Amino acid sequence: MHYVPFGRTGLKVSPLSLGCLNFGPTTGAPESIAVIGRAVELGINVLDVADVYGGGDNERVVGRALRELVCRDRMIVATKFTGRMADADPCDPNAEGASRHHVMRACEASLRRLRLDHIDLYQLHGPRYDVAADETLRALEDLVRAGKIRYAGSCNDPAWKLAAAIHIAERSGGARLVSEQPPYSLLDRSVERELLPAAQSYDVAVIPWGPLANGMLAGKYRRGAGAPAGTRFADRGQTDHFTEAAYRVVDAVAELAAARGCTPSQLALAWCRRHPAVTSVIIGPRDTAQLEDNVASLAIELSADELAALDRAAPPGSSAVPYYLKTPDAWQPQRFR
Repeated sequence: MHYVPFGRTGLKVSPLSLGCLNFGPTTGAPESIAVIGRAVELGINVLDVADVYGGGDNERVVGRALRELVCRDRMIVATKFTGRMADADPCDPNAEGASRHHVMRACEASLRRLRLDHIDLYQLHGPRYDVAADETLRALEDLVRAGKIRYAGSCNDPAWKLAAAIHIAERSGGARLVSEQPPYSLLDRSVERELLPAAQSYDVAVIPWGPLANGMLAGKYRRGAGAPAGTRFADRGQTDHFTEAAYRVVDAVAELAAARGCTPSQLALAWCRRHPAVTSVIIGPRDTAQLEDNVASLAIELSADELAALDRAAPPGSSAVPYYLKTPDAWQPQRFR
């Protein structure tokens, strides 16, 4: 395992981060801890969680793993806020969002569930347009000064909002966002148009999620076969992900993987991390077998011919599936004072 700089910070991180979405609600605690333990052995040093995953069970399982594996000092723990917890008072309008009130409450709650004294990377879980950006950024800076978080980041932001947040932080004394977590895969290359260039310009670390596009690039879904039992789309019927454009990309990945002698998921992950703006790709294995398969992608360097073939199937900047978190107010100007 080699380590890379985390944007403009002094942190060094592994080129793969362990996404813990499945731990707790899907994968039980004992197996989750086993997967985290194996990831630590393999050199992965970033754990990505969120307060809303599994109604908080996700953070509890990760906190338990850190204690049982005695690996806290080696790990970069990243969690997220803004969402409404399942057990929150439904009549409380302030139980979600990016206000100072919720930022502080959510951080304290995450620290209790994780049973930690600080969070290494605290991220806005999706863009918010209803709160002045300087309020959120100053609240995050106060958490940094209090020693409760080390760095602040964002998820799913458009390029203009990321750039605005950086300039607002410089003007208001708020926390500068050091990372961005966008969806990025061969089925959705839309962030190549503006977001990835913006991140490079501002030296922001990029930690993409969804590199296997909900398992489509791992070969789980085939034309006309429907969604296999136990997969993400099994109970949803036909979705707008199952398009001819998407299957052309899936077929190209499978063909190139077969020719190279690797799995489709390994080839898709190798493609995702090859972009110079990408810092660490978030993988989401359910078990150690998937983890081992994903980590093996680090040994793959794609040739110019392979990259060209993938570009033909999935042109740069294209999107064969809908952007995961479209924001209806995307053109609403950011409020700040």
